[in-house]
Amino acid sequence: MELRQLRYFVAVAEELNFGRAADRLHIAGPSLSQQIKALERDLGVRLFDRDRRSVALTAPGEALVADARAVLEQADLLRRHAAGLSGGEPVRLGYVSWRPSDLVERVAGVADLRVDAWVLPSHAQAARVAEHSLDLAICWVQADDLAADGLEAALIGADALYAVSTGMQATPVAAKDTVVLVDADTDSWSSWNLYVSRFARDTGAEIVHIEDGGVTGPAFFEHVRTLRRPVLNSPKGQQDPVPPDLVRRPVVRPEPYWTWSLVARRDETRAAVRSVIKALTDDVGTLGVEGEGAWLPHTDPHHALLRR
Repeated sequence: MELRQLRYFVAVAEELNFGRAADRLHIAGPSLSQQIKALERDLGVRLFDRDRRSVALTAPGEALVADARAVLEQADLLRRHAAGLSGGEPVRLGYVSWRPSDLVERVAGVADLRVDAWVLPSHAQAARVAEHSLDLAICWVQADDLAADGLEAALIGADALYAVSTGMQATPVAAKDTVVLVDADTDSWSSWNLYVSRFARDTGAEIVHIEDGGVTGPAFFEHVRTLRRPVLNSPKGQQDPVPPDLVRRPVVRPEPYWTWSLVARRDETRAAVRSVIKALTDDVGTLGVEGEGAWLPHTDPHHALLRR
């Protein structure tokens, strides 16, 4: 039994709807259902009666909700107590696949920064900030999710995405002539799937659905070889070396950017957290994400930069 599963149980008990609970937790519905079933197996009781139309707590589920809330509260108190014993509560930061190379140096003397080793997808890291498991996260977010979860975002990084294709010519390729990969694993790739779906809608790029996690890594390069067309590379593959039979090609008209936001709670009052935000975002600038030649989803919180 994990604290995460108890948190999921409480969310479903409060919403009495798996879809709404999944949205609140920023996880996929099937994953939420699997975690609840795993918790039921561990506890040896059925927590919910559910069918296609309704969800209701069973008698054991009703009896255990208060206990689950108490355990979660005690876990939070334990974390805070441990932080106090260590001489001050640290600022907890999580990230996805990118962080500034000088991250630690930039906050030295500003705060006790603890970089979380639990690397998760963007939507999961933003959710951890909202539920106070983290103080800050470097991730990709949408403006609507920030508003719904009481979060704010400051631009901290940006990747100009390129295409990978067969051949040896590293000539630019128009966005409309690229292919984007949408993976069936929404737990891992929900942010990427949203991004490229909007990119395809706005530019005319072709969507190819895959089920093998081949958005990055060796499987990605195999898709490029099979499709024999320029395929948009994900930010997680930005630093991957391209095999000698393939080539990187700049994407133009427009040039897609993937933004990295430093996400915090909007009502955050801790001076240490605010100091870290200032240290990491002062003088960042636009990072090239500006003007008519660049592209961001209209849901990106930094979309206004395109009007500069």
